[in-house]
Amino acid sequence: MKSLKMMHQRACSVDDNTWFLANHADIGLIMATDGGSFSLGLPCVFSPKSRQYLAICAQDGRLRIWNTDIKTLHQEYVPSAHLSATCTCIAWGPCRKAKEAPQRKKRRSEAGHVEKQADLLALGTAAGSVIIYSTVKGALHCTLDGGHSGGVNCVQWHPEDCLLYSGSDDTHIVEWDLQTGKARCKWKADRASVTSLCVSPDGKLLLSAGQTIKMWDLETKEVYRKFTGHSTAVTTLRFATSRPPDSNGLYFLSGAAHDRLLSVWQVREDGKDKNSVVSFNLTDEPQHIDLFTSNSKEEAVRLAVVCKDGQLHLFEHFLNGPCKKPLSPSCTVQMSGVEDSPLPVPLLAAALTTDTHSLLLAYGNHLQPVMERVEVNTAERHVCLTRDVHTTLSLAMEMTVSKVKTPVVNAKSKVLVPGLSGHQAHVQGTLGSEKRKGTDAKEMSIAERLGEIDLSTEKGGVKGAPSLQTDNFAVLLVQGLESKDANILNKVFQTRKDIFIKKTVARLPLPAVLPLVEEITKRMQGHPYTAVLMVRWLKAVLMQHTSYLCSLPDLVFQLGVLYHMIESRVKMFHKLTKLHGKLYLLMTQVVTSDSGIKDVDHTAKLVYEEESSDEDEASGDEGLPDEDSDNWEEDEGMEVETMEDKAEEGMRTESKVNGDSDIEPGNESEEE
Repeated sequence: MKSLKMMHQRACSVDDNTWFLANHADIGLIMATDGGSFSLGLPCVFSPKSRQYLAICAQDGRLRIWNTDIKTLHQEYVPSAHLSATCTCIAWGPCRKAKEAPQRKKRRSEAGHVEKQADLLALGTAAGSVIIYSTVKGALHCTLDGGHSGGVNCVQWHPEDCLLYSGSDDTHIVEWDLQTGKARCKWKADRASVTSLCVSPDGKLLLSAGQTIKMWDLETKEVYRKFTGHSTAVTTLRFATSRPPDSNGLYFLSGAAHDRLLSVWQVREDGKDKNSVVSFNLTDEPQHIDLFTSNSKEEAVRLAVVCKDGQLHLFEHFLNGPCKKPLSPSCTVQMSGVEDSPLPVPLLAAALTTDTHSLLLAYGNHLQPVMERVEVNTAERHVCLTRDVHTTLSLAMEMTVSKVKTPVVNAKSKVLVPGLSGHQAHVQGTLGSEKRKGTDAKEMSIAERLGEIDLSTEKGGVKGAPSLQTDNFAVLLVQGLESKDANILNKVFQTRKDIFIKKTVARLPLPAVLPLVEEITKRMQGHPYTAVLMVRWLKAVLMQHTSYLCSLPDLVFQLGVLYHMIESRVKMFHKLTKLHGKLYLLMTQVVTSDSGIKDVDHTAKLVYEEESSDEDEASGDEGLPDEDSDNWEEDEGMEVETMEDKAEEGMRTESKVNGDSDIEPGNESEEE
């Protein structure tokens, strides 16, 4: 047990959105880590009551329904917009008397006994529509459109009436009438997105949650109670008791994203029920919950919680009031492989049975899950189950029903089939020219072949030309795939020229295509620099050998690893782009502040002074040094003399003009 915990810690220390993948045979051990978790967070739900079916919607958008009794694929449905409008949530409808195709008339003794079975399945999509699928008919029942403007996060059935409730990112709840296929009522639930819904067993109350939890009266569509909720978005809501709310005996539980506590809330008659009364301690956020409700105070609630890290926790508690300390699980179940260094096998879902020691488990991966009924000793606190997933998957694949029928042929007859004999043939390194029948040409020895090859540039060779041509790359690639020699594969994969890559892939034999895709997938999980080179090879393979890949019967399982890896890489690209832009703005501001802006020199480069008046000049002269005062006085004297001379000359000119040039100034004054 300690070794398994140490192994789990090492597995969780890898960066986010990385994949644990061995080779293609280990497809049953697909485990994606997101904050130390294995599960992909995809919808996975058992059918009610009988638990006969398991509905899973993988990332490829396909709905797969597995039969838990015979452990085979029962039905598969591909929505028309499965790539653009992926499935976000799944909910089984209540068991009902399904109407099948017209059959023979039953007797009166048989007509009275009609067994109810799980039929309808609601799928919420990211495009805002809700798809209703019928398992009895094996076809689409109806599509509910026009109710939401955002992606659907949760769907919940009414236990009695033909009603369905859906919550979306547009903060609204829609009540659908399945008889008409239209929205019956729509109201705003909260300011944030509606992430979870749950209808009470009596069908009178509805729980809705984003970050806060509200209880609605379905008759009036008004809020009955409010609860504080969680700090993050609530992902799970389940009623734990079936007692009426006016008896202080109605309890429900809630789980949130990135929250390792499962909270239990009590609906009290006095309204003092804003905080949780009981908490269940988990190892990671809850992914799948199954419980047996309590009908009285003397009956305990049985709870099975599958966490995001792939572990199962079992609880059993009497809900009769508040409890201060978080409750630890009575039993924890883990699964691992049987290898020398075992890897933990993630649990996808778990279902309780009437027997307290029996459980129905689904583990492995979403493309090919393994269903098993196990006996667990709940007296032990920790239980570790070891399973050989590879053997179980091979047996399950042999038991699956195939539509391809093999004809019965006599042993003496000989069948001629065009092309290669089977897709699963091993890689044969027969790329050279085969010896034709009826020719007596001798096969050349290795020495003669080497003599024919001219690797020197003396005989008209161009210097700098590559010695290896594209056919040599194809031979080396096939040899490297056969021997799994890393040195040979590294030399081939280091080629960057697109024309070489295209010609090399085009000359590969068909049996070597699938091993090449597996090798490319394995290398793309490493360093991003290597992934850039591998993308070119993958593009060439998909362009050259698309028809061959489409002809493979098990293409989904062959390329499932590659598809999930690409989805995990692209999933965070948009968020990383936003983060890159914000960090770029912050770094530019930091660089600008650290560059050190020098103080501005406030001295003027050019000073222009206007001409001042005599008084300003006189006032300015008073401040000059004494040694220059003499010069200033001389200049002033000369200026006065020049002014007097100019005045006399002006008087003379005026007198000449008036004819008084002979009259002296003195006589002129006397005459006056």
